[in-house]
Amino acid sequence: MCGIAGIFERDTDNRELMSRMLDAIRHRGPDDKSIHVHGDFTLGHRRLSIIDLDTGNQPIFNEDKSVAVIFNGEIYNFQELRDEMERAGHRFYTRSDTEVLVHLYEEHDTRFFHRLNGIFAIAILDQRRDRLVLARDHFGVKPLHYYLKEGVLLFGSEQKSIILHPKYHRQLNYKALHLHLNLRYTQGDETLLEGIKRLPPAHYAVFEGGLFRVHRYWQLAPRVDRSITEREAIDRLNALLREAVRRQLVSDVPLGVYLSGGLDSSAIVQKMHELGVEEINTFTLGFNEPTDEFDDARQVAEYFHTRHRTLALSMNPLQQLPRAIWHAEEPKINLLQGYNLSAFVRPVTKVVLGGLGGDELFAGYDIHKFIYPFDRWHARVPRGLQRLLRWKSDFIFRLQHRAGTLRHDEYRRGVQMLCAIGDVERFYLILRNAWDHDEPFYKEIYAKNFLESARLEGKRTRDEFDELFRQSGGGGALERVSRVEFQSKMVNDYLLVEDRVSMAHSVEERVPFLDRDLVEFAFNLPVELKIKHNQTKYLFRRAMEPLLPPGIIAKKKRGFAANPYLQFKKDLKEVAGRVLTRERLERQGIFNHDYVRRVLDYPPHPRLRWHYNYLWILVGLAIWEEQFLHGRLEENVEAYYQ
Repeated sequence: MCGIAGIFERDTDNRELMSRMLDAIRHRGPDDKSIHVHGDFTLGHRRLSIIDLDTGNQPIFNEDKSVAVIFNGEIYNFQELRDEMERAGHRFYTRSDTEVLVHLYEEHDTRFFHRLNGIFAIAILDQRRDRLVLARDHFGVKPLHYYLKEGVLLFGSEQKSIILHPKYHRQLNYKALHLHLNLRYTQGDETLLEGIKRLPPAHYAVFEGGLFRVHRYWQLAPRVDRSITEREAIDRLNALLREAVRRQLVSDVPLGVYLSGGLDSSAIVQKMHELGVEEINTFTLGFNEPTDEFDDARQVAEYFHTRHRTLALSMNPLQQLPRAIWHAEEPKINLLQGYNLSAFVRPVTKVVLGGLGGDELFAGYDIHKFIYPFDRWHARVPRGLQRLLRWKSDFIFRLQHRAGTLRHDEYRRGVQMLCAIGDVERFYLILRNAWDHDEPFYKEIYAKNFLESARLEGKRTRDEFDELFRQSGGGGALERVSRVEFQSKMVNDYLLVEDRVSMAHSVEERVPFLDRDLVEFAFNLPVELKIKHNQTKYLFRRAMEPLLPPGIIAKKKRGFAANPYLQFKKDLKEVAGRVLTRERLERQGIFNHDYVRRVLDYPPHPRLRWHYNYLWILVGLAIWEEQFLHGRLEENVEAYYQ
């Protein structure tokens, strides 16, 4: 696992700049640093040695050194591809998975990315043609950002490298900020830094002759198989998960598992045990809160005889928040748990397997229990009734909004969700706490002058989901939402966080549930097998029932998250009050201080989870602005490692 960066700039020696760009992401690869220059191209690579510790340094070239590759990730099926390339006459000089990429490019040009089973961000430089090819894995596990303006192309694993270039002018992306305030992540290819974009998952880009073109190389195309029996599905699920774990055990260093005590991570431990892994290191973290899962994790660890380690945190948000935000590059909530867990893991191992993806594939989230019961209703509500319900929703918002009782906001959103029956997209976005469908709420969130500046004109969260829902195919609401979330929240929220907080401590996290074969199987399953009698993960529970301790199968999902209400009582209130002053917010010119003060002064209540998360984001944004907009990041890097 590594970090990559690149520059195309005519008639400029960028070696010294590239060195600083690589220093900014050295956490992604502390084992080696290299720079390669060809004409107007400068490529940089930081290496975290996992496979082929001796000869795997990059760039890696083809036989005549006309094609170079730098790469972040792992190709799990590289051995089969290598055998194929050797039969075609290609010669290899390393044992690494990286080298297969240059030979596949020689053989197939850009028509091979769909064949890769792995997690990757790739940059291939064809030096004969002065052609650069960038590619990102099928599901967006590994990040890849780019910036193109006035003939200068910059790319990198992280944005902090790109903004070091003197021709990049740091500016907040207001569209991305608005989405972030609604979703708690930034959807699509936008980032909070204006002009810096993310290459979408399952896409590649070709930069040649001054033109930058983005192409899709693969698309998830579910074909639901309602002929499959429950027994067949269970057997197939177990076989595919076992194979996914087997593939991802490839490593020349020890491996561990993030063990929450939930179904997904426990199933990974079970498969490792079944595959005969002799020493399994497991790690669990808690927050000294009632939802900690230490006992469940210990039960699984003892059942499979793992080497188990636990860490209990008493978190004070501001202590580590600046450092976590610097790595995440977004003011996200729930950074600190993964950030601390990867730090806990690093002295033991630098490769871990995690259970992310299981809930997305097999309907494991609480929101699925809200969506599934209304599957049939959505298709039966006539347009006239939908318009009436929409009017009622607006009326209910105005009524509750005037009352000013913040602790009733959650109930009001619930009623508005019911009023959205017949409109799956609106139903889903309300369930995910998006708020910009209620026009009056803009005046609560944003400062008057900011609203009048028209910088938010035409920006709506729903616009970012319209195309996803149009392409979500047939089936009921839950099937459509599952496909949409797989391409939105999973990529731009969960996977982004997992990558940043693990790589912050030079830890590679692998995600067996996002094995391509397993993903395709899961999305071809009928929804009736995933959730039954409104029990989430029905099929997955049945598949794991004979293989895991009984208590794990029946346990309620808790999620790896700090409780915002408890955090508010710990020290979020004190920190937010100190950071989000009227003077600071007026100087920033975006947010309405009166509403912030109202939340801070309101009696603490568990129903104010959205409001406390909102405060968390605003505090995080103030830190982010100092680091990425106002600070001189290149001079502050060392401070984050002391």
